[in-house]
Amino acid sequence: MIVVADASPLRYLILIEHVHVLPALFGAVIVPPAVVAELTNERTPQEVRAWLANRPEWLRVQAPRETLPQLRGEIDDGEREAIALALEVAADALLIDDRDGRRHAELLNCRAVGTLGVLADAADRGFAELSVALERLSGTNFRVGSRLIEQLLKRVRGR
Repeated sequence: MIVVADASPLRYLILIEHVHVLPALFGAVIVPPAVVAELTNERTPQEVRAWLANRPEWLRVQAPRETLPQLRGEIDDGEREAIALALEVAADALLIDDRDGRRHAELLNCRAVGTLGVLADAADRGFAELSVALERLSGTNFRVGSRLIEQLLKRVRGR
């Protein structure tokens, strides 16, 4: 399975100590250089920067040949490069949270999955306890409505 990631899902999975679900679900994950730049920015939490400084083998960095210049100003560079790379490598999924980025990816026929989708899939496959992950996520600045959280918990409990 080929998966490309934007910064946000990686950032939050690292912060809530659930980044281990990525190789369990997908094997390898590819990120473009702009995502690495976002994750190593001085405003990024230290634990994320430290994790990236010692990144695991399953996280590969690859630059896209084309960076979708028509989306410049619409979404940030990391999202733009991640979408371009996902299209270029015919990724099975693009891990992205940003609403505008997801919309642009889907308009380009690129399957978008957010942090919550990754966590729900991980819970479905026994790689994570969703209630624990969501509790930890609530301690970050991740924004999500309580209704969506309730739906996810109900879905996982129903299986």
